[in-house]
Amino acid sequence: IMGTSSSSNTSALSLCFQKNNPPFNYTLPIASQHFSTVFTTLGLASNLFAFVVLVKSYQRTQSRSRSSFLIFLGSLVVTDFLGLLVTGSIVISFHTTHFNWKELDPDCHFCNFMGISMVFYGLCPLLLGGTMAIERFMGINQPFSRPTNMSKRRAMSTVLVVWVFAGCIGLLPVLGLGSYHMQIPGSWCFFSITSEPWDLTFCLIFSMVGLLSLAVSFVLNTVSVVTLFRVCCNRESVQRRRDHEVEMMVQLICIMIIASVCWCPLLVFIAQKVLSNTPLNISRLLLWIRFATWNQILDPWVYILFRRAVLRRVYPKLNRSRASIMTLYPSFTTTLTKLTRTSVDN
Repeated sequence: IMGTSSSSNTSALSLCFQKNNPPFNYTLPIASQHFSTVFTTLGLASNLFAFVVLVKSYQRTQSRSRSSFLIFLGSLVVTDFLGLLVTGSIVISFHTTHFNWKELDPDCHFCNFMGISMVFYGLCPLLLGGTMAIERFMGINQPFSRPTNMSKRRAMSTVLVVWVFAGCIGLLPVLGLGSYHMQIPGSWCFFSITSEPWDLTFCLIFSMVGLLSLAVSFVLNTVSVVTLFRVCCNRESVQRRRDHEVEMMVQLICIMIIASVCWCPLLVFIAQKVLSNTPLNISRLLLWIRFATWNQILDPWVYILFRRAVLRRVYPKLNRSRASIMTLYPSFTTTLTKLTRTSVDN
């Protein structure tokens, strides 16, 4: 009779509570309210400040390529801001009120919404980083090709496509490919990281899309940097025309490095767990989730700090001489020019 009662209780639970059934007795510091509050507040303030700076720069710019790049940066900042706002609000609300998930959300609609948000706002920065790398690669390597001279409308359309694609991936568990479940310590929902066929498939899709986006960013940004150095010569007029492109590439490389450091541990961890069929280490999962959250906090500071206006304040000589950004490192530039000429001669 007890076995029958236990199985009936399990079947009566909604899908999101069947693997992890709250309440949980889990008190590690990394899952505390203070971590969530500090991370969310710092991220929201950073992204809001960066958005104001981006809007002012967008209003002043006259370059078509820079306008499209600022649209991509703005969409990245907006995505990070909304991601922290949505997920952070749910987590902080749980720690503040200690609401009962099973009573508040018996049909798992709220849990599914948070799971979709985690996937959507996680993949969007990686996909946008890859998209910006493609746009800069085409702009630098084929500057006179009309289709690559991206207009503002086309840039906005591209951002919408990225959002729709990430949203479709986030909906897959709701449609049956994988599933969203309550996660320890009971403050958040995420997709199930197990070796069951449907869960394994979705985990690999999530990991591979993220890792592929980072790989595309790395390859294309590397090629773009090499090309940009090759076209830079000693004529100041040419250098000044390349100032904006150097600035954009520096920002894009910083975004790529931050995304790689913050996201690779989680993406590799998920793929490794489902392929090796080993028990999930919840402490390690929470640690890598925190790492991924730093991406949303650090992204806005890339544009805030790595702007020509800031560089001129740090290095006043650049402003007085009206020289190129490349003159910040004259010996390095001279070496690159010699190497470029040698390669061209060969």
